[in-house]
Amino acid sequence: MSSRVKNKQANRIVREQLAAERRRRRTVIVSVAAAVTLVVAGLVGFVVYLNQAPPATYATPAHATSDGTGIQVSSGPVPVDIYVDSLCPNCKRFEEGAQSTLDDLVAKQKITLVYHPIAILDQSTNPSGYSTRAGSAAGCAADGGKFLEYTKTLFAKQPAEGSAGLTNDQLVQLGAGVGLSGDAFAQCVQTEKYTAWMAHNTDAAAAKNVNGTPTVLVKGKQITPTAAALLAAVGQ
Repeated sequence: MSSRVKNKQANRIVREQLAAERRRRRTVIVSVAAAVTLVVAGLVGFVVYLNQAPPATYATPAHATSDGTGIQVSSGPVPVDIYVDSLCPNCKRFEEGAQSTLDDLVAKQKITLVYHPIAILDQSTNPSGYSTRAGSAAGCAADGGKFLEYTKTLFAKQPAEGSAGLTNDQLVQLGAGVGLSGDAFAQCVQTEKYTAWMAHNTDAAAAKNVNGTPTVLVKGKQITPTAAALLAAVGQ
């Protein structure tokens, strides 16, 4: 074979190798582009899913805050948030000691008062769950426009830790004492309509590092749960 023929064959082989390399590169580029497109499409789809995800399915009482974690009982320039558990003895002492102060600040429209019923003492009754049931009943009272009155009654009739707690029938009877004598309130309490709401409240409080009751926040800052500290923080 002549050198000329050998050169042509060598050139042809080189050209074929170069063409094969170009095809390989194109295949890689197309594959990478397709993969990137799929990833982007997946991310877009996930974002759309999040935006279209259905809202939480738990029922929310009347007068609930926009985030669903509390019940607003008054309006005023200074925000006051109170986290309470119906079985908490310290909550009862705070309510008794600060009740007249809170009532005065509410009457004078000095504060936006929001109660956050939570259930951190559910295991302290036998059977467990009283804190959740009582908080749910307070939600039912909110539907009837008597949340604050009912909350006061819950603390006035607070059962001892380690007891069975008040029965649902007794929680209904407490409502009658503050003017909640209709069938709607009784049914709401008996079906424990707002237990999922209570679980949401408790989880939301824990996420904000609220792990004890009473926790009192004025303008978002925690204060000592006393009437004097409340007045000082509000600016009265």
